[in-house]
Amino acid sequence: MEKDLTDPDPADPAAALPTPATAPGRDGLAALLARPARALVALDFDGTLAPIVPDPEKARAHPDALPALTALAPKVAAVAVITGRPADVAVRYGGFAGVPGLEHLVVLGHYGAERWDAVSGEVTAPDPHPGVAAVRAELPAVLDANGAGTGTWTEDKGHAVAVHTRRAADPQGTFEALRTPLAELAARNGLIVEPGRLVLELRPPGMDKGVALGEYVRELGAESVLYAGDDLGDLPAYAAVDQLRTDGTPGLLVCSGSEEVTELSERADLVVDGPAGVVRLLRAIADRAG
Repeated sequence: MEKDLTDPDPADPAAALPTPATAPGRDGLAALLARPARALVALDFDGTLAPIVPDPEKARAHPDALPALTALAPKVAAVAVITGRPADVAVRYGGFAGVPGLEHLVVLGHYGAERWDAVSGEVTAPDPHPGVAAVRAELPAVLDANGAGTGTWTEDKGHAVAVHTRRAADPQGTFEALRTPLAELAARNGLIVEPGRLVLELRPPGMDKGVALGEYVRELGAESVLYAGDDLGDLPAYAAVDQLRTDGTPGLLVCSGSEEVTELSERADLVVDGPAGVVRLLRAIADRAG
């Protein structure tokens, strides 16, 4: 009889590996553990590897993230961090550069428009969409016209612009009040608006985590995939994993749980307790995978 690889080792309680709640999720985890060298582990950054903070510029990876990733990365085909942030920013905030054991790590920034490879340490990226510059110029007037100048914070991502409302007096009310005017601004300039956890991001169409994940799975020839995320922007990646499973590639959907977003937890195979839970899961998989 084969050993159930999801059973915790009683001698190591910290390495307990939770069991996914769904049959497809259990199949995905089993496939990953059976052939880790053919598996892709893909992760969002903010809210998944890094705790959400009021100032996005102060976000940093969970302190146990690097040890977990360096334990896991050599045992799988690749670890991909897929984020809306610029790739070099995610690398810096994650502390990924020059770390032994992370040679199998890539960062797909701007939803895959940029790519940083740990082996080369270089970022490759296309030119920004011209609509981003136009939005950047018009945005202050739009925010002022809608009474949102105070308490909002604009993040220039190069290939996109994000408006954060977490520091406003009424974060959710400000978020809702800005949805329509920002959608109109984006549409005028050939962009779309992607809502998130008290953030509205104006970015080019055709850039999403599902497209980035699907393309990298095909490039890698991965035979199984794990994707972990926490926000609405991760739903396209969830959809990509669903499609991969339909096409015969096992997959596991993990939600880094929060009270701000429930859509992912309702669709996930496995819900863990925020970035700390994600890190524990990665370490447990690393322990079982080799």
